[in-house]
Amino acid sequence: MTSSGPGPEGGGDPAAPPGPGLRLDKWLFQARFAKSRGVAARLVAETGVRVNGARAAKPAAAVRPGDVLTFALGDRVRVVRVLALGERRGPAAEARTLYDDLSPPAPPRAAGPEAGGPPRREPGAGRPEKAERRALDRLRGRDG
Repeated sequence: MTSSGPGPEGGGDPAAPPGPGLRLDKWLFQARFAKSRGVAARLVAETGVRVNGARAAKPAAAVRPGDVLTFALGDRVRVVRVLALGERRGPAAEARTLYDDLSPPAPPRAAGPEAGGPPRREPGAGRPEKAERRALDRLRGRDG
């Protein structure tokens, strides 16, 4: 029995042409969102990847071109539209052609202590001495 309707097992958009899909974990691996298929499967099972708004119950859920995936990756929420199904895990440039990134832009990273970021040492300043290292650890919240 095959399911071709909407939902996590059926794949996606009812307006999408019926056709072969690709396993969600395999697509995430080929699109370079995960370093291995196992990591991709854990991403689906533990953090909950949404396919067209519905949570994918299993890593074997089918994705097709036109589907929109939403998932947490690191400290960001990624929203991507599947443009193509990959044949292999190729170079990063090839992987970027598999999806259209709809995510909001990442917040700018703080550059230094004046911007609320970690303290910076001048290039060529050498290794920090013990007192400097302890001060840096306190600023980074590693009081141990």
